[in-house]
Amino acid sequence: MLIGKMMRALLTGGDHVEKPGSPVLPASDHAPATITDEYRQMQTQLHQDPEYGMASVHYAPMVAQVIKTVGAREVLDYGAGKGRLGMALKQHIKQDLKIHHYDPAIAEWSAPPAPCNFVACIDVLEHIEPDLLEDVLDDLERVTARVGIFSVHTGPAKRILPNGRNAHLIQQPAAWWLPKFFERFEIMSFDRMPAGFWIVVERKTN
Repeated sequence: MLIGKMMRALLTGGDHVEKPGSPVLPASDHAPATITDEYRQMQTQLHQDPEYGMASVHYAPMVAQVIKTVGAREVLDYGAGKGRLGMALKQHIKQDLKIHHYDPAIAEWSAPPAPCNFVACIDVLEHIEPDLLEDVLDDLERVTARVGIFSVHTGPAKRILPNGRNAHLIQQPAAWWLPKFFERFEIMSFDRMPAGFWIVVERKTN
């Protein structure tokens, strides 16, 4: 029901629905650091496990629905891992859809991304090093030129990292996360999941 309300709000607003030739903001040469070298190496090793980073695939139908609603023709998968979300989206969206990937732990996708009209950050934020979370959220604000969809798991993961920590480095309730999003974005939709929440956001205009 909430996604239906979100869609009506998006369609009624209209001016952010992507049109051919919609401009995006220029890329920044001063993107903040989003990961430490030690954690980057750990994540690179974890991604060699074919079972690691599968959760984003389950969000593909919902992400595809929002993409169709706003008329996006390109997507930045922020924290792309193995790129499985992009592959799954192509199964749900038949028209041409350009997928941009960013993941600091994947060498070929580790360059700071340019802003994009639609950004998906799925199964990522709870894995961020706590001391770098504000920088990562600032970078999400930088790259979200129009609309974004973000998911957050608020509890522990099943996986334990090689250093003994839970793979979800941040385990905080929605009430802890939401002010951080409100500070940076207009919130279009919020919905709870059994172990977390997802939001659809729009770039602030002022």
